[in-house]
Amino acid sequence: MEPKLISTRDAEAKIQLAIIKELRFRNWFVKDTHGNMYQSGFPDLFCCHTRYGHRWVEVKKPVGYKFTPAQLETFPQLCAHGSGVWVATSPEGLEELLMKPYNWFIYLHNIRGVS
Repeated sequence: MEPKLISTRDAEAKIQLAIIKELRFRNWFVKDTHGNMYQSGFPDLFCCHTRYGHRWVEVKKPVGYKFTPAQLETFPQLCAHGSGVWVATSPEGLEELLMKPYNWFIYLHNIRGVS
């Protein structure tokens, strides 16, 4: 079952759908967690694999992305408590990316782009 795409996020939604398809093809369980006021600040996807464990994945456009204030509050807390957050901008090289240390903080150079 494919997640519903949110029209205001068309570019990110297309990337997210491609990421979900790629991970599922590689036998990851993927759950879309984004979408209501009770999940504010959570990454877009919860992913887990029998061999690799769990990953939180935040989907961003390669250029022009923004973090919400809730994400800037939640992501450091998740990481501090042992659950990293990986930012993915495309499905290419995704599984390799998820084997590396979490990377969300690398994307903070665009901190002026907080929405």
